[in-house]
Amino acid sequence: MAENFPYSAQKKVRSAGHWDVVAQHAAVTALERLGQAGGKAEPIRVVLPEPASTFDRTFRDLLITHLVTSGATVVERADAPLQLSVQARLVRHDSDRPHFIPGFFTALTAGVYVAHYLGVHAHQDAAMLGGLGYAALADVARSQYSGGPTHTELVLTTTIMQGERYLARHTNVYYIEDRDVGLFAPPPRLLPTREFKVVSP
Repeated sequence: MAENFPYSAQKKVRSAGHWDVVAQHAAVTALERLGQAGGKAEPIRVVLPEPASTFDRTFRDLLITHLVTSGATVVERADAPLQLSVQARLVRHDSDRPHFIPGFFTALTAGVYVAHYLGVHAHQDAAMLGGLGYAALADVARSQYSGGPTHTELVLTTTIMQGERYLARHTNVYYIEDRDVGLFAPPPRLLPTREFKVVSP
């Protein structure tokens, strides 16, 4: 038998403003874990992947801003003691995406009804079902407002290395709009070319 994982929510990245929020979270998390590893005071170099996408270049700028604002020492030296890199990997699903699962409003309403009616009133099934129905509609509206799940996900991994040692590392997964894939995909590599001189016989 196949069994689904428990229901969960996943953020959707839909604007450069969202990139900034993700960068702030990545910076704070990286510094927290770096502090736990005892390397917070060391200078950090933020490495840009090559080839770099529009997202890679913008996210690096945002990340540097939040690291500096948080008090970290960020340098451009290639021999910096700490090297911070961000890998953005796209995952494409071709299967249908479920658009709605029971969520916040349904669970909240169910909890309120249980707390209010348990041992206080009897035979409140109709009222409870009606309230849960409205809550389910609220969850649907909430999901619709986000645009719903998409076929494309962004797996974002932030890593801090000290030489060959992993000091800090964390990964988050986000939905992105299918039409925005070009912002996250690196440009194609150009093949080397050679010029040939044609000489007539």
